[in-house]
Amino acid sequence: MDPVPASRTRSRTTSVSRPDRDTHPEDLAAIGRDLKRYVWVLGGLVLLLWAVELADLLLFGGSLDRLGIRPRTVGGLPGVPLHPLLHLGFGHVALNSIGLLLFGGLVILRDERDFWTTLVLGTLIGGLGVWIFGRPSIHVGASGVVFALFGYLLLTGWFDRSFGAILLSGIVFLLWGSALFGLSPMQVGISWEAHLFGFLAGGLAAWLRARRRRAKIPVMPAAQ
Repeated sequence: MDPVPASRTRSRTTSVSRPDRDTHPEDLAAIGRDLKRYVWVLGGLVLLLWAVELADLLLFGGSLDRLGIRPRTVGGLPGVPLHPLLHLGFGHVALNSIGLLLFGGLVILRDERDFWTTLVLGTLIGGLGVWIFGRPSIHVGASGVVFALFGYLLLTGWFDRSFGAILLSGIVFLLWGSALFGLSPMQVGISWEAHLFGFLAGGLAAWLRARRRRAKIPVMPAAQ
């Protein structure tokens, strides 16, 4: 075999390494844009919760809370989409803001589409569950959505069965597994129903992700 001329060797080496130098800054810029958008999304949602509570206090004297979920009443149906925006004071908002930033941040970093899916399912399906099965009371607060995000993170390992998903669920359980006590009917003064149905809605979001992921995996024909 004839030796390859030095000029050809240099040209081939240069052509291979150049794309890496060209694309790497673009990848970093794209990651930076995504992170900035995630901060705006999460920060915007938290600011919305605080703005609604401030307006309720200053302009409506706390009467907006009556728009929450009132189980099995027609007048309580608007509370299904509205209940995550309504809170019983700033302490209530603060607790749910922390949960939203923590669990929402983990979900959106994994997949922004899953974040919005979990948010919508936690609001609507979780809210409908409270409307159908909840105690006769007014249920308000974003804790159902927070538990939907928590349920997604905790159950994605079970449904996805990938190493990364199992690791994520394991870490979440080790750090925040005690939050599962919030699903207990023994809790006093909280809407455990919202926690429970929000958690189940998050599990549904995790199942939908796993189903979507499996649908993308090509099926290899079996040997005959």
